[in-house]
Amino acid sequence: MTRDSSSGYLATREREDAQVSRVLTWLSLAAMLCLFGIGAKAWYSGHANHALALWGFIAPVLANMLWFVKTGKREVQKVGLLVIVSLLFTYLIANGGENNTGPLWFYVFPPLLFFLTNLKTGTMILLLVYLVAIIVFQFPNLPFVLAEYSSDFKIRFFATLSFESIFCFVLEASRLKARNELLSLAQTHEHAAKTDELTGLSNRRDILNRLTEEFSRYQRSGRHFSIALIDLDLFKNINDQYGHNAGDDALKQLADLVKSVIRQTDVAARWGGEEFLVLLPDTSLIPALTLAERLRSEVANNQFSFHGQRLPVTISAGVCSIAQMDSIDNMLKHADTQLYSAKEAGRNRISPRVRSQGGDAQNKPCA
Repeated sequence: MTRDSSSGYLATREREDAQVSRVLTWLSLAAMLCLFGIGAKAWYSGHANHALALWGFIAPVLANMLWFVKTGKREVQKVGLLVIVSLLFTYLIANGGENNTGPLWFYVFPPLLFFLTNLKTGTMILLLVYLVAIIVFQFPNLPFVLAEYSSDFKIRFFATLSFESIFCFVLEASRLKARNELLSLAQTHEHAAKTDELTGLSNRRDILNRLTEEFSRYQRSGRHFSIALIDLDLFKNINDQYGHNAGDDALKQLADLVKSVIRQTDVAARWGGEEFLVLLPDTSLIPALTLAERLRSEVANNQFSFHGQRLPVTISAGVCSIAQMDSIDNMLKHADTQLYSAKEAGRNRISPRVRSQGGDAQNKPCA
């Protein structure tokens, strides 16, 4: 049956992840330059220990960036940078930096946090950051706390950081909502571009793409595949006698029956008008003929109806394997020739002939 292809969605996610990795790489480079510059300023201002500490953070940032270049693991890159930045900000708020301006670097954290994580995870980490800030502000006598801040600074810091965090949360939530709506719309359009509107099967363009992919796989690995070109017998009579709505309904009923008979790995498509094409991966001619005959029998024994009226629906099919075929075009032409033979032989049959439930005589199958 048809498979739900989400290649467009996956490609979009891949592009997004690649873009995030590029941004993180540039941020890492900018962070190293910034740490080196601020560390140099602190060194020449007489804050040697602070300068050495800032320069010390360059090493893990560089190591994280080089590890990503070597392994390509994007999640490790994200988590690594978040851990380093969290430790850096914890040091800055506990140490105070120069003139107790260290906490001001916290304003960089909320937008970076929501950019690298989802809203739930970002909020949890941000609450943890708030807890660290509260501990540092309320307990200045702790061994690792070297700075002391005024009450006015604490109030302003938490007020402005809270405003920025809420603002970043709302913006990120809006961005994610718009992104998901666009992805959903893109998936809908992708599905519509590959699906026949009436039957819900793959359309001609999609099945041609799948045939090309299967042929490339056959050329690489030698794995055979087959196709069955199916046509409703005397479909014009159904339209003329029962109306076009009845004809459309017969096509939909046939599509549902085809999907119920073929395997999960097979792909059924509406080839055009009352013709259908079934792609059978990893299938040689004899199994393909067996499946096509089973489908023919199911259709012949199924009661197609429209508004209480019985519809006379049978199918004919031409089957062909990729063996001894040098192109998709020749394969389709051969299947079409076999379909024509089935029609000429009286309809409601498969060509090359296989033994039906009634024990028909055999013709030798094509290669």
